[in-house]
Amino acid sequence: MKTSPTILLSDPDISMTELEAVEEVLKSPRLSAGLTVEAFEQAFADYLGRKHAVAVSSATIGLMLVLKASGIGPGDEVIASAFGFRETAHGIALAGAMPIFADVDYWSGTLVPEKAAAAITPKTRAIVAANTNGHPAMWPAFRELAGKHGLLLIEDSSEAIGSRYQGKLVGSFGDCSVFDLSQPSPLTCGEGGMVVTDDSDLAAKLRGFRSRRLDERHSVVLGEMPPYRAELSEIAAALGLVQLRRLPGILERRKLIEAYYNAHMMSFEGIKPPYLAPDVDEAHWLLYLVHLGTRFSRSSRDAIINDLETEQIEAVAYCRPLHQQRFYANLGYRKGDFFVTEKLADRAIALPFHNHLTEDQVGFIVKTAKDASINVGAGSAIYL
Repeated sequence: MKTSPTILLSDPDISMTELEAVEEVLKSPRLSAGLTVEAFEQAFADYLGRKHAVAVSSATIGLMLVLKASGIGPGDEVIASAFGFRETAHGIALAGAMPIFADVDYWSGTLVPEKAAAAITPKTRAIVAANTNGHPAMWPAFRELAGKHGLLLIEDSSEAIGSRYQGKLVGSFGDCSVFDLSQPSPLTCGEGGMVVTDDSDLAAKLRGFRSRRLDERHSVVLGEMPPYRAELSEIAAALGLVQLRRLPGILERRKLIEAYYNAHMMSFEGIKPPYLAPDVDEAHWLLYLVHLGTRFSRSSRDAIINDLETEQIEAVAYCRPLHQQRFYANLGYRKGDFFVTEKLADRAIALPFHNHLTEDQVGFIVKTAKDASINVGAGSAIYL
């Protein structure tokens, strides 16, 4: 019988305040979306300095609703990255549009504007650029590119809450931005997502596509488009509202865990510090990510993960490139289409990263990973 790991990949930072907030909702007469959801939306919009925030059931559904509300669907193309831990980009296919993938930067893992530009065709309607694992994308270049071609610019911030770029929080750069609120996000509601925008018409359409209020369900006008019933519950919103208030402290503690990792990782031969582009103010990683050196293969990466599992440490391959997944192969994508994405994905390991880790546990994780890298016969050089 397989045993559960003792050092988890993700473990939410939940205090008594969250428990009390959820208990209060459970004692109330309303558990479905209501005033608590509205309060959470307003607080989230205020946090980012955006006009509107719309709570949804997931980031993937959020992206799908953005495209639907923008009239993007069958016959249209949307450019996105195939690299990342989240799979928010599935929302493109769910909207009926064609995902057009482009390659990423080797150091940051974010979509390269020039490669996105090369993928634009007369059918292109939008660009989805992600702040991959917390590292902000090159937003001025994407803003210029989207403006030049008249494209909707969507910011995928599902991995990056709290990161800052050129003095602004991520979520501030796209025409709209999508956040994920499930694990291992620092701010988690269990499941859920949030779409933020300054476009009042888009926000209104998103709410209509998401759900109907009780007093709207007999409206002929509002009933023109069946909603997707993609609401967030009052319970999840109560949890998220407290988490948002506590977010600065949660992120501060995660920075301490990151510092533990950085210090212990120096024991590896040839180690490089986590990459941060010169114009990035601050990155809050979704997971602690290590990139194995080129002497490693995908199979040796998997062997290291298995060795960590033997020691009751939960670790995972950070990315399964979207263009290599079966559904997208049916759209014509094949292995070898995106060299950098595939190179990074074959050698990226996500290690446990959450606020309940101790320095001793981090040291044990790093030592186990180092020993495992030697056991697979590839030496001990790991590149972050």
